[in-house]
Amino acid sequence: MNRDDDFSVAGVRQQLEASLKALRLETIDLYQFHSGSDALFENQELWTMLAGQKRAGKIRHLGVSILGKGSEWQAREAARYGLEALQVIYNRLDRRPEQIYFPHAPRDHLGILARVPLASGLLSGKYKPGTTFAANDVRATFDAEKMQRDPAEVERLQKEELPAGVPMAQWAMAWCLKNPAVSTLIPGCKNPEQVRANASAGELIEKIL
Repeated sequence: MNRDDDFSVAGVRQQLEASLKALRLETIDLYQFHSGSDALFENQELWTMLAGQKRAGKIRHLGVSILGKGSEWQAREAARYGLEALQVIYNRLDRRPEQIYFPHAPRDHLGILARVPLASGLLSGKYKPGTTFAANDVRATFDAEKMQRDPAEVERLQKEELPAGVPMAQWAMAWCLKNPAVSTLIPGCKNPEQVRANASAGELIEKIL
C-alpha cells in the first residue's frame, strides 16, 4: 500500500481518530512524530493540537522517532514541544546515541525507546562477513564495507563478551536494556517463539553487567 505523508494539523487529527477507531481504544499510550523533516516538526500549531488531544484523554504521551543524524535537532527540541520520549537506533554495533541523546534525556525527562536492537538481525549471530541478501531485503542496500565490518565485530563479541549458554539475540537486547537511559526496546519478531525470546531478554541483564 502506498501512503502519502501528511503532517498537517487536520491530517494528523484525522489519523489519530482513525487509529483510535481501528485499535478500539479511547487512549493511545504513546503517539510519535515519525521520520518527518525538521520543517514539518517545527509546527507549533501541530503540537498545540496534540497537547489538546492529551488534555482530552486521547493521547497519554507524545514522542518523536529520530531518523538518523539529520534529525538531532528534533531530539534537542523535544522537551520544548512537550514530548516525553525519543525513539532512536541503538544497539551494540551502533552506540552513537550514548553521546548524542542519552546525556540530555534525563535532564529533559525523556524516555528512550531503542529500535533495531539486533542491528537488522546482524546481532543474531547468524551472518558471516560477506553475506549477501536478496534484492528485496533492506540489508541488500547496506554499504559493502559495513557488511564486512559489522559481522566481523559480531564474531568478536561472540568470543569475548557473550556469556556461555546465552543466545546471541537475547544477549544483544539485554545489553541495550542494561543502560539506565533505555526505557524499552522495539525488536522485530516473526513468530510466537521469537516473541517469547524477546520478552525473556530482561531476565539476562544481571548476567551481562
